[in-house]
Amino acid sequence: MKSVKIFLVEDDLSFGSVLRSYLELNEYSVEWVDDGKYAVDHFRKGSFDICILDIMLPHVDGFTIASEIRKINLTVPIVFLTAKKLKEDVLKGYGVGGDDYITKPFDTEILLAKIRAIVARRDIQAGTKDVFEIGKFIFNARLRTLTSDQEEKKLSPKEAQLLELLAISPNKLISREMALKKIWGSDDYFTARSMDVYITKLRKFLSEDPRLTIKNIHGAGFQLIIRED
Repeated sequence: MKSVKIFLVEDDLSFGSVLRSYLELNEYSVEWVDDGKYAVDHFRKGSFDICILDIMLPHVDGFTIASEIRKINLTVPIVFLTAKKLKEDVLKGYGVGGDDYITKPFDTEILLAKIRAIVARRDIQAGTKDVFEIGKFIFNARLRTLTSDQEEKKLSPKEAQLLELLAISPNKLISREMALKKIWGSDDYFTARSMDVYITKLRKFLSEDPRLTIKNIHGAGFQLIIRED
């Protein structure tokens, strides 16, 4: 079985060394960078299954690194490490595409459990790739079709791209900035207004199923909420 490769960015040399050793003892492969200014270049050159980023780093903080990683790789899981737990920091972490948030000091067994759960979700999502079940709908991202009760709708390329972003991570926040840069290549005012139009169209398509909602998180992004029966 292929070893899970972790990209660790932590400037505390003592803590970083201990954490890397602990993860390697648990059969993870770890690449450790101790200065934020080198992190994105290292990530770009490698292939990783999960990123663990300290927030308070010299030169470049963890939020900025995560934002740059999201431009390179949309789906790699990102876990933030921090000594603080301010509400604003937590929201910012999720807003730039983070998957989880761990406050120092933490129980290493909890970190391992979080890593296993995140990697398992990623593997399940990778197995579906083109086809997603969204409530009563079947969405084929490659064919750009949304099907329910034998009725098939053909989506535009941008509608399909946007729905795929939401469907990859249901009930999780999708950063507005990341979505704009990934689909439109820019996050200026005009592309933001354009995305709002597409979100409205997707809401209309999905409104046939009352369990589905695309929620707007003001200033941060969107969530595809799928409620259980």
